[in-house]
Amino acid sequence: MSEVVEPVSDALVQQVKAVLGSRNLVFVGLMGAGKSAIGRLTAQTLGIPFVDSDHEIERVSRMSIAELFADYGEPEFRALETRVIKRLLTSGTRVVSTGGGAYINEATRRQIRKNGLSVWLNADLDVLWERVNKRDTRPLLKTEDPKGTLARLMEARYPIYAEADITVLSRDVKKERMVEEVLESIAALSRT
Repeated sequence: MSEVVEPVSDALVQQVKAVLGSRNLVFVGLMGAGKSAIGRLTAQTLGIPFVDSDHEIERVSRMSIAELFADYGEPEFRALETRVIKRLLTSGTRVVSTGGGAYINEATRRQIRKNGLSVWLNADLDVLWERVNKRDTRPLLKTEDPKGTLARLMEARYPIYAEADITVLSRDVKKERMVEEVLESIAALSRT
């Protein structure tokens, strides 16, 4: 029997909008955590624009993320990513999903702190692996042992993701349930 998820109340939406004010809502976390899917649905629920920073990078560069990594390397990609995210965060309130490595960059983290409220979608290795192993579009996982690489990325990045304003456990439940948990976590900030 499938779980029925009630629509988010208008009161919760208004409370979240009050907490956000003019800030952006920025989703951070590893590949496969659900940043784009949950971010898009959260933006829809709040009635504000959504943008995926990786898609925006591909749009402005006219290259895929994989091509950017292959042609220019990770350092150049990260520099472009920082510039694009800074522009996104200073051009109006929106929900932004970031690439897995974006929040690891100190300059990007500063921009997010200055112009946004960050939400870390924290997922365990099995959940992430189940979500990412079906596609071969992840440049960082093009290794001999992709699941081991993912585990090493978790070990290196999770302490930095933990600096986010809010942490929500990403797991295999309905997307609407995840959105509700994100919104409730944001609303709880107004009560602290």
